[in-house]
Amino acid sequence: MSHRIAVYTGSFDPITSGHLHIIHRAAQLFETLVIGIGINADKRAMFDSSQRVELVTEVTNDLPNVRVETFDTLAVDFVRSLGSGVMVRGIRPLTDTAGEFTMMMANHQLDPAIETVFLMADERFAHVSSSLLKQIASISDDDEHLAKFVPRAIIPALRERLKVR
Repeated sequence: MSHRIAVYTGSFDPITSGHLHIIHRAAQLFETLVIGIGINADKRAMFDSSQRVELVTEVTNDLPNVRVETFDTLAVDFVRSLGSGVMVRGIRPLTDTAGEFTMMMANHQLDPAIETVFLMADERFAHVSSSLLKQIASISDDDEHLAKFVPRAIIPALRERLKVR
């Protein structure tokens, strides 16, 4: 397995500025970074898988070593299928540590050859979550508010999606 290829998995529903910050940092550390968009049929997503791929691709198109794929398996199986030995995880200091540690230990049990690399969220994004931005988007019409939490390029899609709902 390669440690030159890293995989950053998540639902990215939608991608936030915090996610994008982790992507930029991880892209500098590894030769190739694959953004793995997890598809969970039991979870009601805001955007379908093809929309999420399109949005993540749009905001990462300036990073030549980043590509976007979907998966509907265990994350470690997806990482292994790409020939990678590294899983990247972004963590927010107060909210993610326990859950991410539990997931890392489970992934290690499932495949001890895959290492998890944690990148701490920048303080500007430590509080950002998909549920927070969905709440802001549904209450405020001011795109400047949203731009503090999500890449500007996805604001029209987010607005459109909330209108449909």
